[in-house]
Amino acid sequence: MAEPVEEPSNRPSDPWGRIKNLKSKRNGSNTWQVVAGSAVLGLVVATGAVLAAGPWDNGQRKAERQLAAAEHPTGGAHHGRRLPGAPEPAPSAPAVLGALDTVTRSAPQDPASLRTALAPLLAAPELGTQVAASVVDTATGEQLYGRGAATPMTPASTVKIATAVAALSALGPDHRIATTVRLSEDGRTLTLVGGGDPTLDPAALRSLATTAAKALGGDGEDPVRLAYDTSRYTGPVRHPIGKNPNIAPVTALMVDEGRLDDSDRGPAERSKDPAGDAARAFAAELTAAGVTVEGEPRAARPAAGARTVATHRSAPLSALVERTLTNSDNDIAEALARQTAIAKGESADFAGARRAVTTELKKLQVPTAGARLADGSGLDRKGRVTPALLTTLLARAADPERPGLRPVLTGLPVAGFTGTLSTRYRDTTGTPGLIRAKTGTLTGVNSLAGTVVDPQGRLLAFAFLASGSTVPADAEAALDTLAAALTGAGGTAG
Repeated sequence: MAEPVEEPSNRPSDPWGRIKNLKSKRNGSNTWQVVAGSAVLGLVVATGAVLAAGPWDNGQRKAERQLAAAEHPTGGAHHGRRLPGAPEPAPSAPAVLGALDTVTRSAPQDPASLRTALAPLLAAPELGTQVAASVVDTATGEQLYGRGAATPMTPASTVKIATAVAALSALGPDHRIATTVRLSEDGRTLTLVGGGDPTLDPAALRSLATTAAKALGGDGEDPVRLAYDTSRYTGPVRHPIGKNPNIAPVTALMVDEGRLDDSDRGPAERSKDPAGDAARAFAAELTAAGVTVEGEPRAARPAAGARTVATHRSAPLSALVERTLTNSDNDIAEALARQTAIAKGESADFAGARRAVTTELKKLQVPTAGARLADGSGLDRKGRVTPALLTTLLARAADPERPGLRPVLTGLPVAGFTGTLSTRYRDTTGTPGLIRAKTGTLTGVNSLAGTVVDPQGRLLAFAFLASGSTVPADAEAALDTLAAALTGAGGTAG
């Protein structure tokens, strides 16, 4: 039976992402950025703002940026003469940030209080038969609490953190995946070449067709043949779990993740032949652009001497990473793993991706002992990671010396607000907005890994991995309680 995974909501991510680019001035720590972001997030929630879903735009949705700009039109310190009848300026943001930064530097978390808070919660029977945990201070990298922190366990979708870090490290946050159209020397054959972008959509195909039609010239009466090339990826296209509504066949050419409905996240019926369907859709767009397409599209590489006549590039890798983590998108996660394999000179299949991701994590000096990165999405139950690996990755992403990894943090779902955490933490007083975490769910496996702001204002990274659970909802609630304890909500920590 197919393994269930979390079904994401339709909420946008990173409503305070505009803060992520501010630079820390003291001790090389960006912890206060996240703290301040949580404060802004809390304000947004408190005022009942409704965020409209918008397009991913370089790591931040346009609608969220517009909301942030409009939330306090007078905000900040007074900078000159106030017009008659205008409202008083809001409290200055820099003063708030400065205070939080001071607290962050001077008040470390007490490991003893963490042990007192977490030990009984980790014994909750709802978590199943085996539980492992790690909590680290992202500013120092110090492990503040560990229970089986070096024990390899099935991570489920929390492995997407590893996939995302490896892809950003190998390719950079500005990398875009290209889909191209190539024209043969005799002008008779067009080839749609897949680059591995699962987010390619009908609008992109239309643009490619329009550009290719212009390159052909003439009146469109001379027919062209259409081919499509998926050779950028190798190996089996089916994930080891087999046919499953949580993932399409892994191919270098597909439209809208091979979905056969109008969804853009969560389980859905998938195409059996995403590449062929993409090619047929492209043929229709060419016809609409005035090109006569002869016969059915066929799978083939471009002929020698063919030239590129149209190119579409995906959103930046930073945005793809955020979308992957917020929505727990399995298709993009597997694409990120394949892109990492290509960048590292490995074969673009499951085995090559596993080697490439592991190699990249070792380069980042992450503890990979016992880890097996079986896939990029976490759907494969044979995958193993340790809690320490996940918290080290999150600490690397918080490192101000590694700004290219920051989308891993900004893409994490926000407790009670976005993505796969949008319906969780609703009944936990004080925690919505303070916790950002990647969820993981398979039959009998539940996990949660992310960041929290502790009572001292420090940014902590945590990973809780559990197996042997029988009631997923109860296991999730127990994990949420563990993360909430790190915030000091209800006096449970600090």
